[in-house]
Amino acid sequence: MTTDAASSRPLAHPERAEIRLEGVLHALSDPIRLLIVRQLAGDDAGAGPGLSCSQIELPVTKSTSTHHYRVLRESGVIQQIYRGTAKLNELRRDDLDALFPGLLGSILGAATAQAERPVVLS
Repeated sequence: MTTDAASSRPLAHPERAEIRLEGVLHALSDPIRLLIVRQLAGDDAGAGPGLSCSQIELPVTKSTSTHHYRVLRESGVIQQIYRGTAKLNELRRDDLDALFPGLLGSILGAATAQAERPVVLS
């Protein structure tokens, strides 16, 4: 596992070789975590330093959102880096694309298509 050397509070991240498909699929199976990933994927175009946790509005408590970010980080889907008091989040797109070609793009495309469908109440 690697840690962020520039941070006074290092966070553990799996090395690329440690990322497992079942962990990634589990992380992406939750609607809140998928929402986080979709927001981070939208930020990829900016190629900035990532989004802080507070920039991604979630319909859950802070402790629950902390859990979701931890699951994403520990599965290798995101990288988190402290910058001052903010924790910045970025997709590990290069790692995921190298390990599982087309997976992230397919999941993001399917999630976008699902979000655009009208809600059918039964």
